[in-house]
Amino acid sequence: MHSFFNLYSRRSIIAFLLAATAFSGSAWAQMGLGLAPMRVDLNLNPGAAQSSVLTLANSGAEPVRAAGEMLDFYLDGTATPQFGREFKQEAEFSCRTWLTANPMDVELNGGAQMPVRYTVRVPQSASPRSYHCAIGFTTQPTAGEAKAIGLRTAVQIVAAIYVVVGNPAVEGTVKDLKLEYVNDAKGLPWRAVVTITNAGFMHFRPEGDLDVLDESGAVVETAHFVPLPVLPRRDQDFPLPLKLAGGEGKYTLRARVDIGGNEIQEATANVVAAKPKL
Repeated sequence: MHSFFNLYSRRSIIAFLLAATAFSGSAWAQMGLGLAPMRVDLNLNPGAAQSSVLTLANSGAEPVRAAGEMLDFYLDGTATPQFGREFKQEAEFSCRTWLTANPMDVELNGGAQMPVRYTVRVPQSASPRSYHCAIGFTTQPTAGEAKAIGLRTAVQIVAAIYVVVGNPAVEGTVKDLKLEYVNDAKGLPWRAVVTITNAGFMHFRPEGDLDVLDESGAVVETAHFVPLPVLPRRDQDFPLPLKLAGGEGKYTLRARVDIGGNEIQEATANVVAAKPKL
């Protein structure tokens, strides 16, 4: 199965598509499914519980059936969120088992919407830190589609849940800065990769810019961070596509990053843009 992700609109995780899924029926009838809000931030004490409502909507014309589930997630090496029923490496920071939601199996007519009530119950034993999990809904064949023959595209929409217990400190640093030749399909042959370390127990969303300077010290290109989360106790790479219109040669990369708080971190690296020899 191939997955195609469209995940970020400024600070929100939004819907992603799971293409070429082995279901029958019409793909186009499934594209109107939406879930709001797409990110929830909670501050709770051990033993506390909080309930609220998500809105599941079908903006398409045809009925849509969807099944819900609680999910773990993490960001991979390309800063793309990966969602799944359980990721063992996230167990220390997962709030998946704290979540309940109702209803979990819904069918919406075209243009309809439905409230989905969810509750987060924090265990009394929860340690001070930030936790993350998600509620996802994936389209299923309706009764009529189950009898049809053909290829159907399933759509999964996700609301990310962040729960902060206590008052954990933000502990982040810029660890590495490098240039890579990638020659991607969008015509951006280069990318800078900024590696940020989260040594603490609190997630944060870095903001900032990366400047490319030529040998004279002039800024020839600037790329902007998309403020994706750096989850606790890990390194996270942030790839920033670059044109480098000046071509191969020597450059300086300069990153200025705000990890949250009052400190702007700056890192520089002298790099050589050189295409690999075939």
